[in-house]
Parts: sequence; C-alpha cells; structure tokens
Amino acid sequence: MAQEYEQLLLKNQLCFPLYACGRKIVGAYTPFLKPIGLTYTQYIVMMVLWEKESVTVGQLGEQLFLDAGTLTPLLKRLERSGYVTRQRSKEDERITVISITDVGNELKEKCKDIPYKVGAGNMPLTEKEIRELYRILYKFLESK
Repeated sequence: MAQEYEQLLLKNQLCFPLYACGRKIVGAYTPFLKPIGLTYTQYIVMMVLWEKESVTVGQLGEQLFLDAGTLTPLLKRLERSGYVTRQRSKEDERITVISITDVGNELKEKCKDIPYKVGAGNMPLTEKEIRELYRILYKFLESK
C-alpha cells in the first residue's frame, strides 16, 4: 500500500483493538449471563440499579454511555422480566424513573460471582496493568 494510505491500515487503528477487545470481553460474560437470561447491556444496567436502586433514564444513559434509543427497549425487556419498574416522574412527565424491584434485587445473588469468573483466565494482565488500563480508558471516556 502506498505510504499516503498508511493511515488506512487496520494495524494502525487504535479503534480496532479497542473494538475487538470490547467484543472479546463482552463475549466472556455470555456463558455466565445467558443462563440467567441477561445480555451484557442488561447486566450493566442492573449493576447501576443494584448500587443506586432508582435512576432516571437520562442518568442511566450518561453513566453507561448509552442513548435513550438503546436503553428504552432494553428497559422494557427488564420490566417484562420483573426486574425493574418504569414510571414517569411526578415532577416532570418527560422524565422516566427506573427502579429496581425485589425480584431484580434477588438477581444480584445469582450475579455476585460473575466478575470473578470472567476475570479468571480471561485477563492476561497484571493487577497493575489492569489499574493502568482502567485509568486510561476512563480518561478517554470522560474527555469531551
């Protein structure tokens, strides 16, 4: 390839290894999430709700870097499963509040060991490398 097109080589793209690693990591969760009926995206929504119990769709989207178009169908499925409720805010009808249910909280017990199971054998990094990678990735995510 001519030198003027060097920037188009896949090996020169930072986005590609980030994309491929993301897919690989999410794929590592599948064997643990599928038996309990969750996708990875549903799982991270539940993680936020286990921590906060109730959030608006906007807050959830901001924390997870997801838009309302992605969240709405996902939240509807979680609601049909009995894990969350969706209600319009009493202060502002345009805002939807997502709250965890008792059934959703019970799911936490089934998920508590998943981070350890995924980490075992799937992360060929030292503890120090993991902390550094985490720091760098969040630096990128939090940049405007």
